[in-house]
Amino acid sequence: MRTLIVYFSLEGNTKYAAEQLAEKTGADTLRLVPKKAYADKGFAKFFWGGKSAIMAEKPELEPYDIRLSDYDRVVFGFPVWASNFAPPIRSFVTENSDALKGKEIFAFACQAGSGGEKALSRLSALLGKEFGASAVFTDPLSKKETSGSDIDAFSKKLL
Repeated sequence: MRTLIVYFSLEGNTKYAAEQLAEKTGADTLRLVPKKAYADKGFAKFFWGGKSAIMAEKPELEPYDIRLSDYDRVVFGFPVWASNFAPPIRSFVTENSDALKGKEIFAFACQAGSGGEKALSRLSALLGKEFGASAVFTDPLSKKETSGSDIDAFSKKLL
């Protein structure tokens, strides 16, 4: 079964988790990059990112070259913004809604505080399907030792 991990990462937590999962499962990865970068520091980071998530914005993404027909399973990874998934994920799902039908879908959220479960629920609703499995990782990059076991446990669900 071929697996693709589609993720957006602002501060590196989701990138770290996606790379760890790919290494453990042999999955391919696709990092989503918005054409207009989000602020990554201070008040602007929280204000504009939160507003974008709450307003269900769909930022334009840099071109990516992937054929979803080559994959049986898609794993989404994202940071939690205002108890929601990051908007680049919404853009990807909207752009590829037909190609995602019939795929087994998994997801993970990276958070600093809370809201991960709610964000996963919102993504599930957008996709119109339940996940094969999901996970919430809290600050995986800064907590490599403790988050490693969480990532290991989730990776086993992908095998």
